[in-house]
Amino acid sequence: MPVIEEIRTFHDDLTLWRRDIHAHPELGFEEQRTSDLVAAKLASFGIEVHRGIGKTGVVGRLRVGNSPRTIGLRADMDCLPILEANSFAHRSTHDGRMHACGHDGHTTMLLGAARHLAQSRDFDGTVHFIFQPAEEGQGGAATMIKEGLFDEFPCDVIFGMHNRPGLEIGKFQIRPGAMMAGGAFFDISVTGRGAHGARPEAGIDPVLAASHITTALQSIVARNVRAVDTAVVSVTQIHAGDAYNVIPERAVLRGTVRCFSHAVMSLVEERMRGIAEGVAGGFGATASLDFRFLFPPVVNHADETRFIADTAAELVGEDNVNRQGPLTMASEDFACMLERVPGAYIQIGNGDGEGGCEVHNPGYDFNDAALPYGAALFTRLVERRLARMGG
Repeated sequence: MPVIEEIRTFHDDLTLWRRDIHAHPELGFEEQRTSDLVAAKLASFGIEVHRGIGKTGVVGRLRVGNSPRTIGLRADMDCLPILEANSFAHRSTHDGRMHACGHDGHTTMLLGAARHLAQSRDFDGTVHFIFQPAEEGQGGAATMIKEGLFDEFPCDVIFGMHNRPGLEIGKFQIRPGAMMAGGAFFDISVTGRGAHGARPEAGIDPVLAASHITTALQSIVARNVRAVDTAVVSVTQIHAGDAYNVIPERAVLRGTVRCFSHAVMSLVEERMRGIAEGVAGGFGATASLDFRFLFPPVVNHADETRFIADTAAELVGEDNVNRQGPLTMASEDFACMLERVPGAYIQIGNGDGEGGCEVHNPGYDFNDAALPYGAALFTRLVERRLARMGG
């Protein structure tokens, strides 16, 4: 029986696990209940469980045979600080938190692969099932690596997967090389001199300076980044003042930067600092920039990209695998793992029907119909990469 059909025999279990995780979302580095669930499932499958790598991270190790070959499979576990708008039975039980990016589904797909591989044991080598905390901008991948992930659980290759709304169930897409943008967050603090709102000449208005800085920052992409490169600079927050009739002392701008190379990221940071300080100075104010590079671009390794695409094509047919998928400006800290270990990151269809919506949306939900496809792909990656020799 094909692997996907074997996994479909416990599709109902996968659905229950996924919806349970969805109903109990936890923010980055707070995934205690989720980690407990993952660890308990892995142990029940007979898999060696390790906890505390990256605070709430979990790693399962499954050895079969005597081969020294290893493979890593990674899923993320954290949620987002969003108030869920859905009304179904498994909606979030924690107001202000929800699985709006599908990490509940990613975790469940990897658990499904772990269950099947622990039962079939149809490979020769070691699998590391990596359940990562804090993917949503908090550096969970880097934290796991810093705390010895690849020292204690060495991987010859590593693979990850993310759902893609709008892509049909049973389809996959990937591309070699740069696939997802690197990301940074920034804070610009503008300091002026407070005054009465009716006497602005007595003060230095940081709100006015901040507004001009916001506009000027848009020139970075338009006039400093080469047209053949791609970058996004978005101011997403402006905070200043507490009263209608008071010009405040301080204003703060916050936002994000996305691009596909370290060189462009450094250029953006340099120009952002110059613009903020220069524009603020022109108004008699001062400005300081806190620029935090969070994760590099996702760069898929050529051989591993071909391998996972071939494996997906074996599973669903070549016509259902796009090997030159689109670039995306969203970021993913699995990139940190790909800088350390050869591997690839693939997108799995989450459905394109009416009512589907993008990730990071209060109406989003992972499509349970995708679970067997993701679990089967993870499983076949192991069985093909760690195939028994001879016999």
